[in-house]
Amino acid sequence: MAATAAKAAFTTTIPPLSSSNPNHVFRTTLPFSTHSNNPSKLQLRSLKISASISNSPQKITSLPSTEHFISRFALNEPRKGADILVEALERQGVTNVFAYPGGASMEIHQALTRSKTIRNVLPRHEQGGIFAAEGYARSSGLPGVCIATSGPGATNLVSGLADAMLDSVPLVAITGQVPRRMIGTDAFQETPIVEVTRSITKHNYLVLDVDDIPRIVNEAFFLATSGRPGPVLIDIPKDIQQQISVPNWDQRVRLAGYMARLPKAPFQPHLEQIVRLIMESKKPVLYAGGGSLNSSEELRRFVELTGVPVASTLMGLGSYPTSDENSLQMLGMHGTVYANYAVDKSDLLLAFGVRFDDRVTGKLEAFASRAKIVHIDIDSAEIGKNKQPHVSVCGDLKLALRGINQILESQGIQSKLDFGAWREELNEQKRRFPMSYKTFDEAIPPQYAIQVLDELTNGDAIISTGVGQHQMWAAQFYSYKRPRQWLTSAGLGAMGFGLPAAMGAAVANPDATVVDIDGDGSFMMNVQELATIKVEKLPVKILLLNNQHLGMVVQWEDRFYKANRAHTYLGNPANEKEIFPNMLKFADACGIPAARVTKRADLRAAIQKMLDTPGPYLLDVIVPHQEHVLPMIPANGSFDDVITEGDGRISY
Repeated sequence: MAATAAKAAFTTTIPPLSSSNPNHVFRTTLPFSTHSNNPSKLQLRSLKISASISNSPQKITSLPSTEHFISRFALNEPRKGADILVEALERQGVTNVFAYPGGASMEIHQALTRSKTIRNVLPRHEQGGIFAAEGYARSSGLPGVCIATSGPGATNLVSGLADAMLDSVPLVAITGQVPRRMIGTDAFQETPIVEVTRSITKHNYLVLDVDDIPRIVNEAFFLATSGRPGPVLIDIPKDIQQQISVPNWDQRVRLAGYMARLPKAPFQPHLEQIVRLIMESKKPVLYAGGGSLNSSEELRRFVELTGVPVASTLMGLGSYPTSDENSLQMLGMHGTVYANYAVDKSDLLLAFGVRFDDRVTGKLEAFASRAKIVHIDIDSAEIGKNKQPHVSVCGDLKLALRGINQILESQGIQSKLDFGAWREELNEQKRRFPMSYKTFDEAIPPQYAIQVLDELTNGDAIISTGVGQHQMWAAQFYSYKRPRQWLTSAGLGAMGFGLPAAMGAAVANPDATVVDIDGDGSFMMNVQELATIKVEKLPVKILLLNNQHLGMVVQWEDRFYKANRAHTYLGNPANEKEIFPNMLKFADACGIPAARVTKRADLRAAIQKMLDTPGPYLLDVIVPHQEHVLPMIPANGSFDDVITEGDGRISY
């Protein structure tokens, strides 16, 4: 996953639209993060599109090369296709890739060794590589780059591509392919990866001409980062990598249809209508999703101007500070009672950058059934897909919020809004149903471990997780202050995500504290990446909440299957008293310091030692498997079905 920032400027001229269309002029800055955690490392300029209405036909200009880029080749010097590919990545600002070599990608790796600017972080599994690329992208806002060989190397990227697609992560995956003459012959290590990944990528390419490489790489980075971000795959046959050519860096992009479909600037009357709905509302709630991450400043200003309480999705955590008095924290299946109460009782739901996911809505017809719904999203396919809005704006949320904030400020509306009674009603819910957990004698409550981590890091760490109970507790009990601080596989729910994602985040943010809060089940799925963080000297801290079970499945067994255990115990049935496997030995095998803590009284000192120890560190925290993630709204349930009590010590 390459640390990459696109540096090309696109200018398009769009043909005249109908005179009834009011959007005559717009300018859009595509979604590159303004919250880069390490801006001094790269001097990158944002990719921009400027479009205006004129009487001229559509015209797409060529892509200029990176400013002041100095090639290691002479202007007309022939070079291999693999070298052209690597230079194309350099011209995009790429400084890090996550690449695992194989027969069909060897040429690319040979070319990478000749690059003076790109570092390859060698994962120990291709899935680890693409999850690391995601961690890099999620934590920096820049597109990540991963590279794999053909056949099994390429198919090992599939889960990461699906994950990036569902969570809208900008990613460029490059795969080697068998030579062109062998495609379709069932050659050794041949898979039709373009066909395999077509439905889980934003776009993909099979390169059939070496001269297309500069254009395809430019297009891939633009597609990955523009509109609704997502993964793009480039499949390059080995003979193309070996072919000698002189690249043309000034090729025109061929994305006329895509460019024409990019959302326009929000229509001012629509924004004014939203403001009117806010003024008429008595019980508004802002429902902020992953699409809000690039609009955090505007979102905070909107809440400052209106006082509307904010509930975040799992993807949206950090877009608004969870410790702020206007925050209701997370909503949904394992959201706070007061966040779900607010949505249930609201008369206006401001859905910003969300997709009305089933883990948020539960029973669709019961979700926000009393409310008028305003939906702002950059992807037109999400508008009305699951829940029909009363007012919708398809466009960049950052621009929409800026427009709404300007209306609020210019008309002095702040002084006319008073949601004090509504906030007091929600505060009463906070007092009645605070986030809490039970104790188990001297055993360590997993929620307490996360609270201690939050206190000792002052809520400033970048947190990654696997998938399961630990993921939900990390969402509930760590205080997220800013965007891109929270890295998790939300839509796909891919176990094994936490450690490699933390690895990528540590590459992108070398001065940050990066902690993988993981479960034993998820951790073992990519445990081999311990070798990577050791060799690459990445100071990833691993807080392993080890309950010897697949905890979330066990919770469902307890609640809905009379506690019948169906292959959810991960320990050694021959000796259930021992901790199995011994995670400390995994760490020791890779030369990583590690410790185990079993008693609550010893936890704080153990976490402090983990944080103070230079380099990577694994802390094995033994927690009871009987604990449940609460609150919980069962699948396809409504707020009326919320569960707030109980654990695995009770029969249901």
